[in-house]
Amino acid sequence: MDRATMYDEILYPTDGSAGSDAAVAHAVSLAELADARIHALFVVDELIAGADRWDAVVEREEERGERALDAVAEAGAKRGIDVEQHLRRGRPHEEILDAATAYDADLIVMGTHGRTGIGRFLAAGSVAERVVRHSEPPVLTARARE
Repeated sequence: MDRATMYDEILYPTDGSAGSDAAVAHAVSLAELADARIHALFVVDELIAGADRWDAVVEREEERGERALDAVAEAGAKRGIDVEQHLRRGRPHEEILDAATAYDADLIVMGTHGRTGIGRFLAAGSVAERVVRHSEPPVLTARARE
């Protein structure tokens, strides 16, 4: 398989954090090498607020998501990469897996916080871990640098 057909559609989920942003350079570089499109995805977690505060919290998260997606689009534009921006609501790992199918992703590139020991135990079932375990396309994870 030649490199141009190996990856045509790359899914890059971001939550705007340092852990997430650690992977953007990988996604952009791979997209450039493969002449692929990036689908940048931000998921507003449906469990982030109680019903009494839902609207305000969701609005704030959507604004944060738009900023995170704009940053990915800007990184792609600097290298001539086509970036489609997607904002979804739901459970992050489920939305990422659904998006991989919907956008025909050949690869998922995502950041991880790199927790170890008790921190990893307390965050058991992290989004990256769930995606890695259940994804059909391969998943490349990049850990945030200290």
